Amino acid sequence: MAETAAHESLDFAEQVIRVLRAMEESQKFVAEQKKLMAEAAKLERDRALAPWQVALAGMAAGAAFFGAGAAVVKLLGP
Repeated sequence: MAETAAHESLDFAEQVIRVLRAMEESQKFVAEQKKLMAEAAKLERDRALAPWQVALAGMAAGAAFFGAGAAVVKLLGP
């Protein structure tokens, strides 16, 4: 009788350990998924802002060329 009680308690402890291990693995999986989702959101945001970055860079380059042209005209002009 004592042998079956000890065996049952070992089975119970083993089941508890398995459940705890499964919970830990699922928590790791959820954390990894959250990290991947945050990275995907960042990439999506960067992809959405890329055309605006190109437009603003073009405008800045145009303004720089305009300013340089105006300076050359002022130096060489009457």
